[in-house]
Amino acid sequence: MADLSKYRNIGIFAHVDAGKTTTTERILKLTGKIHKMGEVHDGAATTDFMDQEQERGITIQSAATTCYWDDHRFNIIDTPGHVDFTIEVYRSLKVLDGGVGVFCGSGGVEPQSETNWRYATESEVARIIYVNKMDRVGADFYRVVEQVENVLAARPLVMTLPIGAENDFVGMVDVLTKKAHIWDDSGDPLNFEITDVPADMVDKVNEYYEKLVETAVEQDDDAMEAYLEGNEPDIDTLKKCIRKGTINLDFFPTYCGSSFKNKGVQLILDAVVDYLPNPTEVKPQPEMDIDGNATGDFAVVDPAGPLRMLAFKIMDDKYGALTFTRIYSGTLKKGSNVVNTYTGKTERIGRIVEMHADSREEVDSAQAGDIVALLGIKNVQTGHTLADPNNPATLEPMVFPDPVISIAVAPKDKINAEKMGVAIGKMVQEDPSFRVETDEDSGETILKGMGELHLDIKVDILKRTHGVQVDVGKPQVAYRETITQRTEDSYTHKKQSGGSGQFGKIDYVVEPGESGEGFTFESKVVGGNVPKEYWPAVEKGFGRSMEKGVLAEYPTVDVKVTLVDGAFHAVDSSAVAFEIAARSAYRQTLPKAGPQILEPIMKIDVFCPDDNVGDVIGDLNRRRGIIKTQETTPTGVRVKVDAPLSDMFGYIGDLRSMTSGRGQFSMEFSHYEACPRNIAEEVIAEAAERNAKK
Repeated sequence: MADLSKYRNIGIFAHVDAGKTTTTERILKLTGKIHKMGEVHDGAATTDFMDQEQERGITIQSAATTCYWDDHRFNIIDTPGHVDFTIEVYRSLKVLDGGVGVFCGSGGVEPQSETNWRYATESEVARIIYVNKMDRVGADFYRVVEQVENVLAARPLVMTLPIGAENDFVGMVDVLTKKAHIWDDSGDPLNFEITDVPADMVDKVNEYYEKLVETAVEQDDDAMEAYLEGNEPDIDTLKKCIRKGTINLDFFPTYCGSSFKNKGVQLILDAVVDYLPNPTEVKPQPEMDIDGNATGDFAVVDPAGPLRMLAFKIMDDKYGALTFTRIYSGTLKKGSNVVNTYTGKTERIGRIVEMHADSREEVDSAQAGDIVALLGIKNVQTGHTLADPNNPATLEPMVFPDPVISIAVAPKDKINAEKMGVAIGKMVQEDPSFRVETDEDSGETILKGMGELHLDIKVDILKRTHGVQVDVGKPQVAYRETITQRTEDSYTHKKQSGGSGQFGKIDYVVEPGESGEGFTFESKVVGGNVPKEYWPAVEKGFGRSMEKGVLAEYPTVDVKVTLVDGAFHAVDSSAVAFEIAARSAYRQTLPKAGPQILEPIMKIDVFCPDDNVGDVIGDLNRRRGIIKTQETTPTGVRVKVDAPLSDMFGYIGDLRSMTSGRGQFSMEFSHYEACPRNIAEEVIAEAAERNAKK
């Protein structure tokens, strides 16, 4: 049995371009996993192995790799930073025990950093903070620490202080040992020396050392008492206290460095060993029954326990489908059988592999605490639990957001149509935030995703990776419909055609529901005028009808229907009759209830140089953007805006033109809001035109 105390399952996450992938490359080099480092800007990073990643210089899918440092096993997941691929971060955090949050020394706490930090907090993942790119123009470690406190409402525990900044950055002082680590200019990560603290930093180091000790000893009553009596705690005691506080999420050890210049990554690796939890030190996963209710049992991390593992990612490659799994309990052996608790079907484990980006190493078994990939598993999707067939249980599933944008694609010919069906099936399995449906009337295939870039990459994968030639329509916004007025109404469904007929009468109230609630149904019928067994049919009739609104056939949301009375016939009434009555009632009443179109509003974070702020804000106003905040940073201006998705198509091109390529932005869904009348009329007219073509 492997020693679980030597395991660290960690993720590296941050805003796009903060240096996550470069940091991962340096870790792999230092741990001996690779012999030559690849650079992101050259398209040669080990964990960015997709064509699309290498061309665009961004990480699209999370990559897993295993390496060793100081006798400890690291299972590392390098996650994307772009907001359209947040889902990759979310599902990776779900299965990790610890994380390294990378922040840019000049950019600081950027938009996606906030989203990822929020996900990590919700998932209760212990983290250390790494302020990277200290060699960059405008880098300011102390400002980033302040932003972590103010923007993320987190408590950074400063562990290192930078020696110099920008071009003069040469290393850092370890506050705990009060020793300086200084690198030469060779670029070799091993060419550094440990010396005394520079004379001009002694006072600052002492100040931060006092803060560190005071924060750390809060974790241990004995250490606190001794410290108050004037006894300085030794380094081992301080490390134990820091580890405890980190695992409890009371604070986050904070480091600095420059991954690109190979300065400071060793200290991050040491911090992962010293302060991040091993699999036995995190809260065990709660177990659920088939209906999703907690059983009160937990998947305790124990190789001898019943098998419990969560499939958190499906990836298709040249060798077939790979199912990435985190084993929470028990031991998995090659050739053994497991049950998928979602489908109830048994799967045989053919091959188990440890991943190193896109290469792999086959193993005969894996145990609690491991992250491994399985080959040849057929009917497993992200979020499914694989368990011991003789002792099954389900782990807490993952919840994915609904897409906000769609495009229509059509294959060029019959051969491509067949290839497209297979390719899209694989892509949907890989990415739960990517949805596909077929428009029954037009026969078009509709791809739905989290943003323009998300769908752009999907189409690119469809064309290049799977070799499918398709025509692509223009992006469509996922509008919704709702109502604004309370309306009481009645509907009678009566049909007689010889023999037994159909009869169902319902009296009901349709009214606006709470925002974000979707469709809710309640029955207040008393006295048996509509027997209880027909209530679900009424709910089903209304619920199914909500899929198509009365204005432009977009889904209707946030509507409450209350059944108040009705009538039935002893012979002619049936569940079908009452369901038909509810469907017809929907079409009759919704137009009277003040229907309106809702549009998705996006939360947008734009960064631009000082010189272009006026142009950028003017352009955002033209896009119906509402400016929330405007903040000046050392390298430019950051503007936070709420704007409708329909006006943001093609924004990246316009932003680059206005800022000579220096502007950048991120965008994520915020909420739905009523459309202005002129926009609503356009949306309704477009829908009518589409229906006329059908």
